[in-house]
Amino acid sequence: MPDFRLPDLGEGLTEGEIVTWLVSVGDAVAIDQPVVEVETAKAVVEVPCPYAGVVRARHGAPGEKLAVGAVLLSVGEPAEDAAAAPVAESSEYSGNVLIGYGTSESKRRRRTRRPAVPEARRSAEPAIAPAAPAVPSAPAVISPIVRQLARENGVALDRVRGSGPGGVIRRADVERVLAEGSPSVTGRRIPLTGLRGAVAAKLSASRREIPEATVWVDVDATGLLAARAALPSVSLLSLLARFTVLGLRKFPELNSRVEDDAIVVLDEVHLGFAAQTDRGLVVPVVRDAHRLTTAELASGIAGLATSAREGRIAPASLTGGTFTVNNYGVFGVDGSAAIINHPEAAILGMGRIIDRPWAVDGQLAVRKVTQLTLAFDHRVCDGGTAGGFLRFVADCVENPITALADL
Repeated sequence: MPDFRLPDLGEGLTEGEIVTWLVSVGDAVAIDQPVVEVETAKAVVEVPCPYAGVVRARHGAPGEKLAVGAVLLSVGEPAEDAAAAPVAESSEYSGNVLIGYGTSESKRRRRTRRPAVPEARRSAEPAIAPAAPAVPSAPAVISPIVRQLARENGVALDRVRGSGPGGVIRRADVERVLAEGSPSVTGRRIPLTGLRGAVAAKLSASRREIPEATVWVDVDATGLLAARAALPSVSLLSLLARFTVLGLRKFPELNSRVEDDAIVVLDEVHLGFAAQTDRGLVVPVVRDAHRLTTAELASGIAGLATSAREGRIAPASLTGGTFTVNNYGVFGVDGSAAIINHPEAAILGMGRIIDRPWAVDGQLAVRKVTQLTLAFDHRVCDGGTAGGFLRFVADCVENPITALADL
């Protein structure tokens, strides 16, 4: 019976937290079929099993953290009474490890479920949760992670009704108590783990290491909205990204990072953009943005944003950025002194677009106005370079057609 272990998650990650099991004990699995969702410090990813067979045991419960190399799943040969259940081709091992790190979508297969497993066989299955306690007053908890969650949030486990087998208390039960504002809660604590912890560490490093400065400018965005209307498949963020790439061509110092005692100016523009998801803020990265047309850049941003919101973006798509753009206007705010995405050198943001009085050819008019903000690492350039870049992008926003000469 082969054991499938938590594979190398890439990017220096050493552990993952089980989010959801996609198979049950007794299920027949095909080669490279996703069997579990695991949350890392980068994203939530589906982990495919390289073996074909029948699930004999699952090791770990939702909410439990496992180190790379720990056993995830035990897979056995199909039993004779399951001969009718289709399983993957006869190959026993694919060699693939993780979607986004070598497993192609073409090899993924829908899982098939075995016929009902006899009670005697099910009884031999290793238990995921402990049996019901001998003393009724002592709560049965499925894992140390659940106990830790309850302890950190001041939840008395003897007041929690368990929904698991034999009254076992699961993570969802503790979270339900927290959501209901139970009197047993003395204060809510949100652990800085997983994606939230990774973002917190990066933001802290940025504030600690980067001497940043901020410049901003109000911009007439009437022409930008007209360009957006003429290009229905291109978002405002995509247009801002297009102008940003052009600006970095003229002011390459902002597409750099500080390494030891040197400023490294980068040749490639890997453009990150801030995306809000249910699991927090992430920054997907469009690779080689300087080589893409406006339509290709818009398509890349839209695809990554959708994957991020659905929780299926590959960890490799969240690293390696050289510059970040942010449309914080979607939150209804005019401006923001954004934190640079460490170890990058700058971040450009755009606020909401609203009607404001504006002087046009000496006459007062109502125009669509927004604010552009650039936070930059003062080690890589001075205010002249930062201001020049911001003014260039602002001119593109005010007169998008003038940027066509450089496309």
